[in-house]
Amino acid sequence: MILGAIDPWDWRPHPEVWLLLAGIIGLGYYATRVIGPKVVRSGEPVVTLKQKRYFIAGVVLLAIAADWPMHDIAEEYLYSVHMLQHLLITFFIPILFLQATPEWLARLVLGGGDQERTWLGKLAKPLVAGIIFNFLAALTHWNGIVQLSADSGPFHYGIHLVMFSSALLMWLPVLGPLPELRLSPPAQMIYLFLMSIIPTVPAGWLTFADNPVYPAYDTVERLWDISVVADQQAAGAVMKIIGGFFLWGLIAVRFFSWATKERAADMEKRIVRPLTFEDVSDEFEKAGPAVSER
Repeated sequence: MILGAIDPWDWRPHPEVWLLLAGIIGLGYYATRVIGPKVVRSGEPVVTLKQKRYFIAGVVLLAIAADWPMHDIAEEYLYSVHMLQHLLITFFIPILFLQATPEWLARLVLGGGDQERTWLGKLAKPLVAGIIFNFLAALTHWNGIVQLSADSGPFHYGIHLVMFSSALLMWLPVLGPLPELRLSPPAQMIYLFLMSIIPTVPAGWLTFADNPVYPAYDTVERLWDISVVADQQAAGAVMKIIGGFFLWGLIAVRFFSWATKERAADMEKRIVRPLTFEDVSDEFEKAGPAVSER
């Protein structure tokens, strides 16, 4: 691939991305306008305004990550942009779509009943989902996969689809629409902490490597004169700093929210309600008439 003959700012169409976005928008419209009114109880909203905003944000962010120019730069020029693209696909976009999904729609998709016993519910178990997600994340850093992603657009899109699906499973125990599949707040904090450990390995490897790691991105023509080593270091920073801070930020939010609720519950238990005349009268009535001694 002779990259010097291609200007990254020359617009290139990606009809497969447009078709995917159109399908997502069409399914969202059909679910909320056709199916929802038949399923949701009268008087209850089919979808909230907040969920609509999450859906729009998810579609827009997906378009940015999967279309020109980010996809073309990530595929052909800079591995750091490639990592940023993966971060959007595995962290931010899945969360937005999960937050946009109403509970009734999630139950309808999963077939109703006990969600933990369905095949998707079993895959969404924290241990299983975490292993699947981290295994695929590690696999995408293998040199052969990186090279094939750079050489083949369809393979690159296929990898993104698999990563996005595994990310949905990974986020279900934390931010999923079904309460029975979510962990308790303390367990969520431990789960997110574990999810932050594995990515530090390839991030550190990229950050401290003195030589080019991936031949696919070791090209003569350098975009914006960024050296291949600097590009690798930036990719490691994207994974470790942006991804790590995001996970730790979620842990902090979960901790303070849980601590606040626990403190409020503890204070409510400590509040002693003052004794009233009605309370004394009720106790006398429960005791019944006094028995006189002779």
